[in-house]
Amino acid sequence: MKEIEVVAAIIRKGDCIFATQRGYGEWKDWWEFPGGKMEAGETREDALRREIREELSAEISVDDFLCTVEYDYPKFRLRMHCFLCSLLSDGLSLNEHEAAKWLQKDEMDSVKWLPADLKVLEELKKL
Repeated sequence: MKEIEVVAAIIRKGDCIFATQRGYGEWKDWWEFPGGKMEAGETREDALRREIREELSAEISVDDFLCTVEYDYPKFRLRMHCFLCSLLSDGLSLNEHEAAKWLQKDEMDSVKWLPADLKVLEELKKL
């Protein structure tokens, strides 16, 4: 089975986390944490900063490692390295996603998360 390695940013502001809604592909309209594939030679943290610049036109601080999730989707195995992050710049632009929300802890289950991201939520709820 094909393996894909990605990084994801759990961007926090106060008691809220930032979630984005996919606007394309098989998982269109599902919610996820922003991020993406690592490029050759990149560290996880550098890949995450680059992906957030590309997807959201924002600068972040990669603060703490949260978890690595491995999940078998029907067509590939995902390995997702998740980091707690904070914004270094004001404003976010949705360059790739169709919607976004700041969710409080009690609102996290109000959107339809991608299956792998549900495992990240389990870790977040332990904090």
